[in-house]
Amino acid sequence: MTPLTVDSLKPDCRHFRGDIPCKPHKFHGVHCPGCPLYEPTDGRVLVIKLGAIGDVIRTTPILHKLKEVYPRHAVWWVTETTDVVPETVDVRLPWNDASILALQHVDFDLVLSLEKDLHACALAMSVPSKRLKGFILKNGKCAPIDGDADHKYLTGVFDDLNKENTKSYPEEIFELSGFRFSGEKYVLRNFADDGYAWKLPKRKKIVGLNTGCGGRWPSRLWPDAHWVALARSLGRAGYTPLLLGGEEEQRKNLRIAKASGALYPGHFPLRQFINLVDQCRLVVTAVTMAMHIAIGLEKKIVLFNNIFNRNEFELYGLGEILEPTVPCDCFYARECPKQCMRSITPKRVLETVQCLLPAK
Repeated sequence: MTPLTVDSLKPDCRHFRGDIPCKPHKFHGVHCPGCPLYEPTDGRVLVIKLGAIGDVIRTTPILHKLKEVYPRHAVWWVTETTDVVPETVDVRLPWNDASILALQHVDFDLVLSLEKDLHACALAMSVPSKRLKGFILKNGKCAPIDGDADHKYLTGVFDDLNKENTKSYPEEIFELSGFRFSGEKYVLRNFADDGYAWKLPKRKKIVGLNTGCGGRWPSRLWPDAHWVALARSLGRAGYTPLLLGGEEEQRKNLRIAKASGALYPGHFPLRQFINLVDQCRLVVTAVTMAMHIAIGLEKKIVLFNNIFNRNEFELYGLGEILEPTVPCDCFYARECPKQCMRSITPKRVLETVQCLLPAK
């Protein structure tokens, strides 16, 4: 065998790491010279989308377009939650000082700055790149870098323009990146290969009930009594209601489970939670991370919405958006004085579930 030298290596290969052995070598014992798995790249693209988790998930459709336009480029992504960044991304970096330092010394052909936050915009401006799209800093404040980002920027800083918006989030993200949205779907793993085992009925259709909404917008909460009534009626109609939530919903879900007979296996780390959602055929939820997980897993969905522009949500034909029937002006409000979510009745939700997912 010809002796290996540094000059015989192929650092332009998609698999080459430089710090540790590449996967082709680990799995097949091959070396760079003559490697049948050699996959040269023409450059790099960086996606800056840090969080929240749901926002990261609903940004993954952009990967379809990047693969189309930059098929021979390595794609990098920096985020606060690397678990939800698809494995098709070549380099997934956590948001920390080490990643920031490394990125400032790597050349990119394109940087997509999709986070309208000071620190994310600052990073975008400090990374060497031939082309930058999205948001940057101007005079110490976030600003669009060009006209493609104007729409997304303006709807984020003026509520009246947000109310008039007719574009979905993926459409806006594609637009500010210089692309056209054509229905590209979310990309999300179900983590079935992690080996999670669930003791759930197999004959009845499982309907996930995601009872929380996070602490930022409690105005989105549906009353506990409504969840109890819905769970009971789902059980009577032949479904298996399964309560979903995180640590914040633990006590609430225990109460609802006791009062309704719904299943509640507990709260879990993110990967395991995603796999639990994958056990459901349909998910009832407010606008939360679980909503985006359900869409990413292509589950049927009943979505509660009261404080956001419904046009923002791309459901890909998977479900229905239910909004309060009483007039209310709690748009982007933390509290709703009218408690308008009460007007979405359990009966209406059950009927929507039955329309989307007949029990038999």
